[in-house]
Amino acid sequence: MTSKQRAYLKSLASNLNPIFQVGKASLTPEVTEAIREAFNTNELIKVAVLKNCADDPREIAEMVAERTHSQVVQVIGKRFILYKPDRDKPKIVLPG
Repeated sequence: MTSKQRAYLKSLASNLNPIFQVGKASLTPEVTEAIREAFNTNELIKVAVLKNCADDPREIAEMVAERTHSQVVQVIGKRFILYKPDRDKPKIVLPG
């Protein structure tokens, strides 16, 4: 992913609210599966890591991206953005 594409995805994600929260139990298989299923309807997902979670948000983002075959767009503080294009009909068209 180029920096121009990453910047485009960041601009799209700026209006999104986090649809998942990672809490004290950290990254559970249930949370991972829920995020994987969310990629069926969304290509861009924002996740919040709660204050009571002891793990590093960057590490959590990398683990989720690896397990869901998505890409980490950005990690800011306790939030991160993931991107996974739809295989059949991508809604988001990345700039060349």
